[in-house]
Amino acid sequence: MNQPVTRAPRFAVLSDPMIAVLVFATILAILLPAAGEARAAATMVSNIGIFVLFLVNGMRIRRSEIARGLANWRYFGPLLLFVFGVMALGGVGFAGLAGTMLPPLVAIGFVYLGCLPSTVQSATSYTSLAEGNVGLSVVGAALINIAGVLISAPLFAVLGGGGAGGIGSEAILRIGLILVLPFVIGQVVQDRVIDRVAKHRARIAWLDRAVIGIAVYVAFSGAVEQGLGRMFAAADWAVLVGLVLAMLALALAGAWGTASLLGLPRPDRIAFLFAGSQKSVAIGAPLAAILFPPASAGFVIAPLLLYHLAQLVLAAPLAMRLKQGTHQALG
Repeated sequence: MNQPVTRAPRFAVLSDPMIAVLVFATILAILLPAAGEARAAATMVSNIGIFVLFLVNGMRIRRSEIARGLANWRYFGPLLLFVFGVMALGGVGFAGLAGTMLPPLVAIGFVYLGCLPSTVQSATSYTSLAEGNVGLSVVGAALINIAGVLISAPLFAVLGGGGAGGIGSEAILRIGLILVLPFVIGQVVQDRVIDRVAKHRARIAWLDRAVIGIAVYVAFSGAVEQGLGRMFAAADWAVLVGLVLAMLALALAGAWGTASLLGLPRPDRIAFLFAGSQKSVAIGAPLAAILFPPASAGFVIAPLLLYHLAQLVLAAPLAMRLKQGTHQALG
């Protein structure tokens, strides 16, 4: 019996509130950048927000899910290697290409992009839309995010990203205090608060967006003060967009090919595709706010913001195509 074909809304991506938050934060930074005492205050608010966000993340990611994901090494092990190995090396390659055409800090942004973990909410949503293994996607993406808190910054430094500034013992200490410590506290108190946290899922989603928006605003404020508009011509933006799209296309092809070589069943391959190829602005923007001075952060995260937008634009039609392919395979 033929399954009805469900079409994704043509402009579905425009309904994602995260897009509106990122656009608003960027435009606000261009029109009214935080400078002087205002920047110090905005940075303080951003750091407090990041601490609270990771505290809540520690409360809502169940320890049982972490243990279950770690036990499934046939899926999680290759996913870990793909996200922090293949994608990181791909970022180095694209940084080399970008370095011949774009400002050095923007080129380094491709290394930073490659070292970041995948998304949780987006990867899970599109895995569900494509009728993949949602449970595996949730656990895998959550574990990759936890690993990213510990892996991304040191990996970025090892691959040559230290030139962006501030990656040393002081930055590692800030990561421990603002990212790792609140997550650990959240895990410790989880049993007493997880039910209440689950009841406020919608509000927590807006906490995510608000913290990311503030981090992006602070980062781009510094870039605007450093002359982002003067340094980037229209041709430079075209080059940057082209490189980001090429990196995303290779990431999608590589994730699907890797999952196929592993012999994973189709629902697991779909989960691997989205968890492996998508990158998390929810980790990337707050981490950049901790690692880099505002004068550098806006340039470094430019590839990340464009990649995040592109992955959302392409994910919905790709998920629908995968869903139709599954229905055809089932007859």
